[in-house]
Amino acid sequence: MRSGPAEVAAVVQFAVLAGARGLKLQVITIKMTTSWSDRLQNTADLPANMDGHALKKYRREAYHRVFVNRSLAMEKIKCFGFDMDYTLAVYKSPEYESLGFDLTVERLVSIGYPQELLNFVYDPVFPTRGLVFDTLYGNLLKVDAYGNILVCAHGFNFMKGHGFQMYNLRLSGYKIRFAPDIREQYPNKFIQRDDTERFYILNTLFNLPETYLLACLVDFFTNCDRYSSCETGFKDGDLFMSFRSMFQDVRDAVDWVHYKGSLKEKTLENLEKYVVKDAKLPLLLSRMNEVGKVFLATNSDYKYTDKIMTYLFDFPHGPKERCSAVSTRLQSATRHFKFSTTEAAAIRTTCSRQLLTLLPESGSPHRPWQSYFDLILVDARKPLFFGEGTVLRQVDTVTGKLKIGTYTGPLQHGIVYSGGSSDIVCDLLGAKGKDILYIGDHIFGDILKSKKRQGWRTFLVIPELAQELHVWTDKSSLFEELQSLDIFLAELYKHLDSSSNERPDISSIQRRIKKVTHDMDMCYGMMGSLFRSGSRQTLFASQVMRYADLYAASFINLLYYPFSYLFRAAHVLMPHESTVEHIHVDINETESPMATRNRNAVDFKDSDYKRHQLTRSISEIKPPNLFPQPPQEITHCHDEDDDEEEEEEEEEEEEEEEE
Repeated sequence: MRSGPAEVAAVVQFAVLAGARGLKLQVITIKMTTSWSDRLQNTADLPANMDGHALKKYRREAYHRVFVNRSLAMEKIKCFGFDMDYTLAVYKSPEYESLGFDLTVERLVSIGYPQELLNFVYDPVFPTRGLVFDTLYGNLLKVDAYGNILVCAHGFNFMKGHGFQMYNLRLSGYKIRFAPDIREQYPNKFIQRDDTERFYILNTLFNLPETYLLACLVDFFTNCDRYSSCETGFKDGDLFMSFRSMFQDVRDAVDWVHYKGSLKEKTLENLEKYVVKDAKLPLLLSRMNEVGKVFLATNSDYKYTDKIMTYLFDFPHGPKERCSAVSTRLQSATRHFKFSTTEAAAIRTTCSRQLLTLLPESGSPHRPWQSYFDLILVDARKPLFFGEGTVLRQVDTVTGKLKIGTYTGPLQHGIVYSGGSSDIVCDLLGAKGKDILYIGDHIFGDILKSKKRQGWRTFLVIPELAQELHVWTDKSSLFEELQSLDIFLAELYKHLDSSSNERPDISSIQRRIKKVTHDMDMCYGMMGSLFRSGSRQTLFASQVMRYADLYAASFINLLYYPFSYLFRAAHVLMPHESTVEHIHVDINETESPMATRNRNAVDFKDSDYKRHQLTRSISEIKPPNLFPQPPQEITHCHDEDDDEEEEEEEEEEEEEEEE
């Protein structure tokens, strides 16, 4: 069976008869090739001179990838936690946003806003997540992590930066007009993000209709002849409406639509129109159940949760007995052919997946959605849930009402709870912070609070990432042009130093850089990319990098990774690392006074160390170590998701085995 140490070809044929429905004989052929991956697994000590360039790093398809900010070993995760809205239940865009937008406009009109607002139609091209609304001036701001303004829009008018000339364009039916200089209202093109009374961050996917509605209202009142514009609002005769009051009305209307209005009712009336249904969802959760515990913590009430989850998990499931019998035969076959453990596991996994397509599904029983979870919490009231929380109560699943009193019993499978806290979750599941991987879409309510207050590992769902990846790959020519322009710019300064009086004309290159950057931004939408503006990262991007250990367009992407996978964070290079080639630099030629910090580059033995001659007794005292010695073992944390306690236990076990 084996052709050599570098490559092994194993062909196994399994005849599978799925006779319950009269299917013909099926033959599954599996070819396994072991090369570098198998040799790395089977080799205890890797060769010291192994050429890394000979190994091309394997990467999954971009749309199946999970991206890593901090290393995470999946085999250390004991519990998988889920939010529901926009995580398990992904709402279709723009249908769901349009529904929320229309209902909110109707609510505003019902409390006295102009009837003309009903003519507005939601446009998904304009809004993006992570924008900041300035309640003083009525502007939508795109800022970086430090509060520097990257984009500023007053209604549909984009304000210009100092000395920055943009081009008129039409996008999605709009003719974008550019207002006065940003510096008239923001002298330093900077805001104090900590001023939460003035600035409101629109961070969630539920905020998208709200973001667009705020722009619509500002644009309407600014351009309508019946109203006169002021710096902080608008007037209608003797009536004055500030942007702050307008914003509060919109916030109240959005809350009313979600909690008292018909948004949920209309969603449930047409689930196929508004909710994505994916057959891979129950498959992934059933596999998670095999390796750990799974819990749900949602802010939604039980009745809505039950109907949404019933729809999501409404798939037939094959009989377990038939799958079990086939699995047993596969194990016997792999032992007969004397495959290695790795080869046998791969064969069984591949065969099992293909066999599932042959098993009868019609008439198979439906598995209730509650059976996929060890713990179900509704009305969680996140982010309060991650702090003091609320009273834990039990839900009557027949009536949907809460039972009287606080629940104090043990965890019971199938029971639905209301309220509670993250501490209660840990107690009921018998888990500590880093044992839990919590998966959600809300950067603040799900990710930030669970990370800062509980130390849970975090997985952020970013549906917009699919579009971001599409632009990143499809518009690669724009990125390449920017790199070329950087090279041209460097060439103009190539032979100049501080003694040069020559001043190169870089204006044409600067204009081209701005034009290409703008074209690139417009590929994402009118507000540009969710993650950047030109070379600068947005506030949202910085929060993702800071608080999300993992992120992806969908948590379903975990289906393409084994539960033993090590998500290893890539090296985040600083400019002095990413722009400097790996060439030898003589430390003696550097002008830095700190160039001698490398202990290996300095010989202290030949140095003459003078000690103060205070007294004879003091001069004769010799310290045990004149200089600290570099550690001989690994002592520094390198973000490999290692647990020091586990390492110590492993060392103790090894010592016991040696004895």
